[in-house]
Amino acid sequence: MVRSFANPAYVKLLDIEPWLRRIVPVMVGLFVVALGSVSFMNASATREETLVDAANDIDILAAYATAEFGRLAQDASRAAPSKVLALVPGHVLHDGRFMLVTNESGAVTASLPGGLYTQTTLTDVLGPTQPLTTFADKAGVIAITLGSGAKALATVRNLPAPYGQLAVIQPINLALAGWRQRTTSTLILLGAAGLVLTAISTAYFWQAWRARQADVICDSFRRRLDTALSRGRCGLWDWDIARGTLYWSDSMYEMLGYERSSEFMSFGEVNRLVHPDDGDLFSLADTLASREATTVDHAFRVRAANGDWVWVRARAELVRDGENRDPHLIGIAIDITEQRRMAQETATADMRLRDAIETISEAFVLWDDDNQLVMCNSKFQVLHNLAPEAVQPGTSYETLAAALTPPVVQNRIDTAPDKAGSRSYEAQLPDARWLQINERRTKDGGYVSVGTDITMLKRQEERLLDSERKLTASVADLKRSRQTLEMQAQQLADLAERYLEQKAEAESANRAKSEFLAKMSHELRTPLNAILGFSEVMEAGIFGSLGCDKYTDYCRDIRKSGEYLLGLIADILDMAELEAGRVRMKREPLLADEAVNSAISAISETARSRGLTLTAESLPDTLVHADRRALEKILGHLLSNAVKFTPEGGKVMVRARKIGGSVNIYVEDTGVGIPKDALPKLARPFEWVDMDATKPTDGSGLGLAIARSLAELHGGGLRIRSCEGTGTIVLLHLPLKAPSGFEIASAQVTKH
Repeated sequence: MVRSFANPAYVKLLDIEPWLRRIVPVMVGLFVVALGSVSFMNASATREETLVDAANDIDILAAYATAEFGRLAQDASRAAPSKVLALVPGHVLHDGRFMLVTNESGAVTASLPGGLYTQTTLTDVLGPTQPLTTFADKAGVIAITLGSGAKALATVRNLPAPYGQLAVIQPINLALAGWRQRTTSTLILLGAAGLVLTAISTAYFWQAWRARQADVICDSFRRRLDTALSRGRCGLWDWDIARGTLYWSDSMYEMLGYERSSEFMSFGEVNRLVHPDDGDLFSLADTLASREATTVDHAFRVRAANGDWVWVRARAELVRDGENRDPHLIGIAIDITEQRRMAQETATADMRLRDAIETISEAFVLWDDDNQLVMCNSKFQVLHNLAPEAVQPGTSYETLAAALTPPVVQNRIDTAPDKAGSRSYEAQLPDARWLQINERRTKDGGYVSVGTDITMLKRQEERLLDSERKLTASVADLKRSRQTLEMQAQQLADLAERYLEQKAEAESANRAKSEFLAKMSHELRTPLNAILGFSEVMEAGIFGSLGCDKYTDYCRDIRKSGEYLLGLIADILDMAELEAGRVRMKREPLLADEAVNSAISAISETARSRGLTLTAESLPDTLVHADRRALEKILGHLLSNAVKFTPEGGKVMVRARKIGGSVNIYVEDTGVGIPKDALPKLARPFEWVDMDATKPTDGSGLGLAIARSLAELHGGGLRIRSCEGTGTIVLLHLPLKAPSGFEIASAQVTKH
């Protein structure tokens, strides 16, 4: 926090500090290398410049001396070589530079400074440098190796007679003395700069290490402090009253659910979060500014990030620090929402407890460990006729007992109580009311007494005693009745057993009947096939004429009667198989129109012969999952009945409708209709309904029963609506998809 106050940019520096630790050594190294390179290049260039300057100097000096020798060559008194050389300024001979003058034979005759090489020749001094002595001033200034082995710069000039040659020599080693001194100074300066940079870098890294260690310690302390504050649901506040800024710790943001957007918050931002009913920070700032208070202990509500109000208690002290003695309010804010909620719940619970004690029907009184009254309800006052001033909290037991009317009768209920000091007893008051009083010790040493009005229970007890005597007499009567009931139960059990036996015999007889019908139908079908076949052969005259037309009519009647009988047998056989449960459906997707058209084709000739109009409404591209043979048989029976009971000139119509997941096929006729009382009998085996008393009904009475059974095996059903004299409508309901075995079984159980 202090670090943030001192330098807000410090946080940004912390982000780039790792990069600085890497960049600074590289920059220092690059600087030293660059400085060394520049110094080396500068030293090399300076050396070359020094040698060039020395060469120019000796060339100018040689030209000057040659001119002087030429000017004084005619003056014999002034033409001595030593005198000519004396004219050369002495300051030009520095850094070991010297001049030699030879005669025409090449011997050194004079030198400057004097006394140099006067006993030798120029060739011995210059060494084997033939071009220099040969070409003289044309050779210019060249670097040579003297006879002593030293490196030097030299130039030679030819002088007029009686002189020979003039040589100006500059030892390179002495010419570079100043350059070496400057170079040494530069190297010393470079080394000193390197040492200084190394020291600065070392100090920087050492200080950076110390700063990192301090940051680690500071961060560790801050984390621990934030952890402690977070666990304690509190946060730090630092309110700079003069500047109107506040600092919140991370735990404060966490407690309220906000995200830190900046280091400080403005006075207005924080004040807007405070509940308006709990005061504001302006009045608090005025109080602190007027020095009316130096500490703050204030509870108020602050809006959290989720919109809830959080109760906090701020405890802070006014501190003045800095050069300007600016006032700072520093302290902590503790989350007391849970405490406030618990206090409110405690107050509510206490109020509810008092209301509950007041509203209970029993007399309630509570005593403390000093036998002083804590509280009682109005029921206690009413039962004992006590005035309100007699039941004030703190009243002693002796005082209250003196005001109570002693009971007429007092009976102890429990002789061995569960806890010491607990007892229960019954007491009769002078007004004939009975109370059951239960007294129990509390954990703090007091006790609670609850008195229940049991007057009604006592009266009920008396009535119960009287009833008990009557009940004893009734028990004797019940015993006698019980014996009679047991005898009747035994008789009912015998009847039930006989019923089960008879039911089993009936079911066995029904199965035997079905098996008999199935077998007899099969046995009858064989001779009938022969009768039908021979009658057709005889009627067709395949093996010759019968000789009389009457025989042909007889054969036709035999064939028709056989076909009718064969149809009856087929119906009986189908019904027997259905009742025996041996019919298996072979369901497959088929078009509803195909089944309808097939059934209409089979009955159309009969309808035409009876003068009936037979029509059908198509339902194209509608597939049903059904057994083709069974569906055609259902429609055949329905159409056969419609044609049979429709008078000449009537109409029979077949309509199909797709409704939801099923198909409804309606067979409608304009026949004689069915009586209302006969509808329940239809679709039961071997049931006939006489539509016309003058025309007895033929047939087996199995058509509708077979159609209904086959429809239910498909998971559908039949419904019949009819009105006498108007006609009949039979609804065949079939599902589009094949039903499950469970659905078929459920439908059959419902039918039975």
